[in-house]
Amino acid sequence: MNDIGTHSRRQFLRTSTAVSVITLAGTFTMPLRAAESFASPIALFDKVLHQTKLTLEDSAALVAEVGLDGVDCAVRPKDQIEPERVKEELPRYRDLLAKHGRKLLLLTTAILNPESPHARDVLDTARRLGVKYYRLAFTKWAKDMPVEKQLAELKPQLRDLVALNKELGLCALLQNHSPGKPGGYLTGELNNMHELVHDLPAAQIGVAFDLGHALIVHGDDWKTHFEKLKTHLHVAYIKDAARDKGFVPFGEGEFGRTDYFTRLKKMNYTAPLSLHIEYDWAKGGEKTRGTLAKALRESFSVVRTWLAAV
Repeated sequence: MNDIGTHSRRQFLRTSTAVSVITLAGTFTMPLRAAESFASPIALFDKVLHQTKLTLEDSAALVAEVGLDGVDCAVRPKDQIEPERVKEELPRYRDLLAKHGRKLLLLTTAILNPESPHARDVLDTARRLGVKYYRLAFTKWAKDMPVEKQLAELKPQLRDLVALNKELGLCALLQNHSPGKPGGYLTGELNNMHELVHDLPAAQIGVAFDLGHALIVHGDDWKTHFEKLKTHLHVAYIKDAARDKGFVPFGEGEFGRTDYFTRLKKMNYTAPLSLHIEYDWAKGGEKTRGTLAKALRESFSVVRTWLAAV
C-alpha cells in the first residue's frame, strides 16, 4: 500500500521505541509502550458511507484518505450495494479500492439461509473476489414464542449454510446485537449465540463478536461469554459504548478500559477488524463528507492507540 496514512499506522504499530502518553478525545489517556504489533487490517463498515450518500468512487477515496485498510461492505437492500447488483457492483468496488491500495475485506449481508434472495450471487461473487467472511442477517427475538423453540427452528438454516459454505470455502458470521431480549435480537443474548453455534463447524459458521453490544447487554459478564464463544470467534467488531448511554465517540466509553485486544492477541487473531461508526458523528447536523472524514480520523486515531498499547 502506498498511502502515507496506512504506512504511518503500520510503522507506528511496529515501532520498538517507547512512546509518550497521548490523550485522545479529552477523556481517554493511555501510555503507549513498545510491544509486538497487533497488525490486523482495519476495515470500515461502509454503511456510514452510504448514509452520507457517497458514491462507490468517493467511498474508496475516503477510506484511503483516512488511512484505513479497506471496507466491510454492506451488500443489503437499500445499503452500499444492492444484492441484485452484486455481480456487477462488488467487483467494481473492489477495483476502485485497489486503485487506492485498499481492499474488500469483509461482507455484511441480508442472508439468512441458502434460499435468501440473491444469496448464491452474493456468495459466489465474494468467493471469486477473495472474501472469506460474511455476516448474516439478524433474527428478531419473538415475544410470543419460547426461545428454545425459536433457536431450534433457526438451527437447521445454519446447518444448510454449513454445506454451502463448505462448498464455497466461506464462513458465515452471527453478530451479537442489542437489545438481547424478547422483542430485540435473538443473538444479542450471548447464551443464545452459544447455543446456535457451539456444535456447528467453526470453519463454516462463526461469530462476529461485538464488544460494544456485549457491554450494553451483559456488562462485565461479557468476558465469560467471550471465553465460551472464542472457539467460533472469527471477526471482531469495534465500536465504543457506555452501558448507560449506548454508543459514544471513540475514547468516551468503556471499550478502551477492557482487555479485549489482549484477549484477541492471545488467540493469535489475524482476521480483519471491522470499525463501526454508530454514534452521532454529525452531532445532529448535516451528514457531509468533510464531517465524516473528521469523525473517521478521530475514531481511527483512538483505535490505533488502543492497538499500539497491546
